[in-house]
Amino acid sequence: MTSANNPLRDIEMTTLPNGVRVITEVMSHVRSVSVGIWIGSGSRRETPEQNGIAHFIEHMLFKGTTSRSAEDIARSVDSIGGNLDAFTAKELVCFNTKVLDQHLAQSFDVLSDLVLHPMFRDEDIEKEKGVILEEIKMEEDSPDYLVHEIFTGNFWKDHPLGKPILGTPQNVKRFDSKMIREFYSEVYTPANFLVTAAGNLTHEGLTALVRQHFESLPAGSAAPHDPVPNTHARISLRNKKSLEQVHVCLGVPSYPLPHQQRFACYVLNTLLGGGMSSRLFQNIRERQGLAYSVFSELSPYRDTGCLSIYAGTSVESAPKVVEAITREFRELKQDMVPAEELRRAKDHLKGSLMLGLESTGSRMSNLARQELYFGKFFTMDELLESIEVVTAEDVQRITQTFFDPKQIALTILGNLEDLKIGREDLAC
Repeated sequence: MTSANNPLRDIEMTTLPNGVRVITEVMSHVRSVSVGIWIGSGSRRETPEQNGIAHFIEHMLFKGTTSRSAEDIARSVDSIGGNLDAFTAKELVCFNTKVLDQHLAQSFDVLSDLVLHPMFRDEDIEKEKGVILEEIKMEEDSPDYLVHEIFTGNFWKDHPLGKPILGTPQNVKRFDSKMIREFYSEVYTPANFLVTAAGNLTHEGLTALVRQHFESLPAGSAAPHDPVPNTHARISLRNKKSLEQVHVCLGVPSYPLPHQQRFACYVLNTLLGGGMSSRLFQNIRERQGLAYSVFSELSPYRDTGCLSIYAGTSVESAPKVVEAITREFRELKQDMVPAEELRRAKDHLKGSLMLGLESTGSRMSNLARQELYFGKFFTMDELLESIEVVTAEDVQRITQTFFDPKQIALTILGNLEDLKIGREDLAC
């Protein structure tokens, strides 16, 4: 068993002999504890036939264990005023709980039980198929979700990153106990387990709980990494006559999450479309009145990334919105960001970061992401300094690297009538 600590953030880490990692951050001024059990591979681990199975298993783990029914699981945390939740992402799955510090042992017993001792009963599988099929329908009825899914599928074409986390109705209907158990046994192994916690707790106390539940598991091996995906600059105009609005999603490649220029990417995203004072919001919504919702977002992964822009507008205004976005691209490539605007973006980013790390849940998640992507923990001062040292030259260099018409992908969804947009309309 190995241990490490970071005294500047009161972070400690222990690795059990079988590979399970335990990381804690003490926040002695609060009375709550947030704990997460993380599986270090998400939907991008799936084959095309398995697409959606990581998310399906996440649902199934709440359907009962060898010692608890689904109702027992729900009641056990509800009865102590806590929260129990889970989510599946492209590169990880998380099961988490937040409770009063005095209920840590009880809640962790429930959390570890549902992760380690699922039943996967045939009747539960069949019922859950219906639930997830309805979830897929619900999401597809949301056009801003659908346009992002179409965009992502085109951008990372023929790669698991481009597949929907929920899977397809056809795949979900095919899942059976054998497929589910095989995927579970491959992925839910000690080498792939990470337990993080933040709040009013002791590292020794949580490590003892983890050892009690996880130490007897055979080590196994970590999942191999799949190939680095290529990005595709496809233009897709998808007609859906039932929609009142036209939904625009435009994006370019960006740096992976661990890249040394990631903070410059964060600053660029903030000043481009990360808030009410951003260029896109001020130009497209406030000055031209072309959209109610317009923003940019970064989607970085371990080996690739995307900077995308979303806007909801009318079919008549869609070409103007695309032209306004490419104009911002062109200006950012040609002219360095003024000092005052750069200062505002940095301060906005710092404030969001600090406010986002005030809760035990956000600290717990932060620990997991730093371990999974960096293998080290950054102090608040280090994070703030990394933002502060970003220069206008850094931002311009990124725009000149990625804001290239040949790299721009575009998806437009709506009642498009005779709308036509080609590569020549993306000049920047």
